[in-house]
Amino acid sequence: MELKQSQVSDLIFPYNSKSVGAAFTRVVRSLGIHDLRFHDLRHEAASRLFEQGYDIQEVALVTGHKDWNMLRRYTQIKPESLHR
Repeated sequence: MELKQSQVSDLIFPYNSKSVGAAFTRVVRSLGIHDLRFHDLRHEAASRLFEQGYDIQEVALVTGHKDWNMLRRYTQIKPESLHR
């Protein structure tokens, strides 16, 4: 049986998105929250950036969206924020 070699990283704090997502899921479950996913945080952040007046190019840079149509799909702006 071959053992998987761990990847060597030059980073002081190596980042693994699956580990972060798994930790988030454990915490959410331990708090008894059933309707919150890690991806919901990205969606919420994009919505708040739009509400703060950032344009679509700026929000895409922050969220990592390469397709602006996908970014629009995941963004929900509160109606009251449109009446400034």
